[in-house]
Amino acid sequence: MTQMTRADDTPTSTLARAASGYREVFRVFLRLGLTSFGGPIAHLGYFREEFVCRRGWLDETQFAHLLAVCQFLPGPASSQMGFAIGLFRAGWRGALAAFLAFTLPSALLMFGFAALAPSLGHGIGAASVHGLKLVAVVIVAHGLLGMARQLVPDLPRALIAISVLALIGSTGNALTQIVAIVLGGLLGLWLCRHVTAPATAVFRVDYGRRTAAVLLMLFLSGLCAAWMLPSSQAPTAVGLAAAFYKAGALVFGGGHVVLPLLQETLVETDWVRQDVFLAGYGAAQAVPGPLFSLAAFLGAEVPLDLPTTVSASIALFAVFLPGFLLLLAVLPVWAALAQRKWAASGMAGVNAAVVGILAAAFLNPVLAEGIRGSLDLSIALVGFALLAGARLSPVWVVLWCVTAAIASSPYG
Repeated sequence: MTQMTRADDTPTSTLARAASGYREVFRVFLRLGLTSFGGPIAHLGYFREEFVCRRGWLDETQFAHLLAVCQFLPGPASSQMGFAIGLFRAGWRGALAAFLAFTLPSALLMFGFAALAPSLGHGIGAASVHGLKLVAVVIVAHGLLGMARQLVPDLPRALIAISVLALIGSTGNALTQIVAIVLGGLLGLWLCRHVTAPATAVFRVDYGRRTAAVLLMLFLSGLCAAWMLPSSQAPTAVGLAAAFYKAGALVFGGGHVVLPLLQETLVETDWVRQDVFLAGYGAAQAVPGPLFSLAAFLGAEVPLDLPTTVSASIALFAVFLPGFLLLLAVLPVWAALAQRKWAASGMAGVNAAVVGILAAAFLNPVLAEGIRGSLDLSIALVGFALLAGARLSPVWVVLWCVTAAIASSPYG
């Protein structure tokens, strides 16, 4: 998978081919970043079609093994897949090119939505924002059910998820969420010993275990620094980076889980209003590319004494960085790690705990903020039928919920 240099290559020809490689990666991922609607699961389908069936950059086995790695680790799975594919194709510059090209279109669109947000506080704008809250209800409900089917398929994992839901519901703070993830892993070692380890593969990368160890230390150092940073009611650039780094480092099971992690650090501290937070999450469903591009919107909404482009960039970089560092640290040692029985059991427990965390977030604030009466419930149910029954793109859910909210408001 990794491009290799032949013995008869000259330095000039090698550099030319490397430049061509990462430029090709950028072009391909830019097209995907402009057209990949539908969320992380849809993105994986686009990637398989593009890189396995069409271009042959990976074969089916390599793609399946890489998917297993990205689902095993915290972070945005589809973006991690794209980052790794860029790395295999054109080295470090290819990885960076894949990330930038796939992320920039949605990040710019979410940044533009942040610029429009102040004008949406009344009239049709307020009705549109409420429609986006209903989108959040539909999307999170659909994601929660899908994750429950995949990650909670038996009684032991159901007990873990229910226990975490009760724990979060009774306390409801960021520290409890971390405790719940750790507790899920420990319970998984005990209750999920029947879970089989994923298929293993050796990934050819242009660095070894020593570099992987350095990358792991960078990941852990960033997480410790973010966690040990004293809390402050007034937002700061360092605090913003810490909040998004922690969220990106602890997102197990899918991009939807970033919602409860960021809600605690941004909304409960009054850095971002609850209605703005949920409206941004709903708007993120209408754009192509990764859901984590929501960070560009939220970063721009946090009141800092900085240009909004800078705060949005800080948030965007911080939320993606931990997942990429951990992926890079694991790739050279994946075959040895995946063979450890405890790793599969512990991760099964963590994933079950994540379902409980997302269920708690769905009940409050998503459902509590979005559904104000029977009409809202009807709109959300129709949206859910479009997504789960008719299997339409989330873009249609956004159009339906926003249009119905405007039509049912006094301004419709």
